[in-house]
Amino acid sequence: MASDTRIDQFDRKILALLQADARLTNNDLSERVNLSASQCSRRRQRLEEEGYIRNYRAVLDRDRLGFSLVNVITVTLATHNRDNARRFAELIMRLPEVQEAHALTGEMDYILKVVTPDLKSLSEFVNNELLPHESVQHVKTAIVLETLKENGALPI
Repeated sequence: MASDTRIDQFDRKILALLQADARLTNNDLSERVNLSASQCSRRRQRLEEEGYIRNYRAVLDRDRLGFSLVNVITVTLATHNRDNARRFAELIMRLPEVQEAHALTGEMDYILKVVTPDLKSLSEFVNNELLPHESVQHVKTAIVLETLKENGALPI
């Protein structure tokens, strides 16, 4: 675990608790961390202001909302220059199906985590959004059969 001298064990405990349940009140945190609610409030505010807590969000049920198909897509760019990478990044930012996008070293340039309702939607996404884009040379898709772990929590 990386160490940061600006945060102490109480801050780490607060971060871990909020990561598990962002709805915890300062009173809830106080009981679990053994600090007063006002101290928890000040610490939480500082952690937010200093960027340790970037935002709060609800974790939605993908299946219940009709996005049952999870896809891993690798992309190779047509040319490797700053403008082409910028154009691809702009494309990815406007596509809500893309849950994650990572630039890679090695054979593929990017790996994307994409959610779609079904195979037809995946096909339309690849054929209508990715492949026609000027920055893209090659796309390879894989459908996720089973998700073993997906929580996004940092090991605090």
